[in-house]
Amino acid sequence: MIPQPRTDKGQTRKTTPEELLEALNAAKPHFHDKRMNKMTLYRFCVEQGLLRPDRIAQTTFYRFIREYELLATTDVDHKQRLAFSMKYANQLWQADTMFGPFLHAGTARKQARLIAFIDDASRVLCHGEFFFEENVDTLMQALRAAFYKRGVPEQLLVDNGSIYCSQEITLVCARVGCLLRHTAVRDAAAKGKIERFFRRVRDQFLVRQLDLSSLQALNRQFTEWVENDYNATLHDGIGMKPIDRFGIDLSRIRFLPPSEHNDELFYAEATPKVKKDNTFSFTGRRYETPVDLRDKQIQLRYDRHRTDTTAIIIYFKGQRQGTARVLDAVANGLARRPPQPPPRQTYGSTGG
Repeated sequence: MIPQPRTDKGQTRKTTPEELLEALNAAKPHFHDKRMNKMTLYRFCVEQGLLRPDRIAQTTFYRFIREYELLATTDVDHKQRLAFSMKYANQLWQADTMFGPFLHAGTARKQARLIAFIDDASRVLCHGEFFFEENVDTLMQALRAAFYKRGVPEQLLVDNGSIYCSQEITLVCARVGCLLRHTAVRDAAAKGKIERFFRRVRDQFLVRQLDLSSLQALNRQFTEWVENDYNATLHDGIGMKPIDRFGIDLSRIRFLPPSEHNDELFYAEATPKVKKDNTFSFTGRRYETPVDLRDKQIQLRYDRHRTDTTAIIIYFKGQRQGTARVLDAVANGLARRPPQPPPRQTYGSTGG
């Protein structure tokens, strides 16, 4: 009868510290030479759509900043840095997310977010795409397009945002043989090349008279600007066009091998155990494996946006085994079993 404290007391249930840090980083450039306090920051983030007041209250905003020291000056700000660049294209990509313009989404207006990947050596934008949501699904969509378009990098440098620390991106990088690296906390300067690209997007692309009627229209204009302007224009940092610099190392680029199953590299994964009757349970249904995998731990790769059974693929020890089948117990009962050979009889010798 004694009241017990909440097990989730003091923990966030709506907005994470990582999401708050991303909003603060987007808001800070607007406060140069201005007084910046927590109340002003909170109001600005809400007015610009970086935060939603129904997901994080003002008092919670203050508490997060205090507990996680999100506005504190750390050693990272004074860290000695050296200008660096990879020797070859696709040795390292940098990835990040930028807050974009507000677009019409039905009767409301929503802010778009740009997920982008840039090659460190050539400065080529491997892929960039605007989405209304910044989540694992949109990250996988953008990452898949980047790998198909520019090949697989040896390393991928990202920050500590929730989507960049997810299980999905870790699995994808492991499947394709790409080393996933994370920067130090609150060390945006470590990804200087993608940050400078975002500044160029703001200064050269977003200032245009853009068609903001839909997300498709914005992405079409962005792709045209990237391919015809950014990638095909002399870059001061390398002294040549990014696309030409990327082409020099084209023979070294590792592309995904031609296969109709490449999309499965970007699927989510589960690891059920097969029962003795060669079936397993997944999402409340029972399935059969296409080969004998009784008592084995298997890996399922599945597309979370498809409900048909052809989207559930079975892997065992890294090898593709085929597509799972929904269990049809009645059909199995009617199926004719192959005749079994009669048991061999053995005759003992008779003694005289």
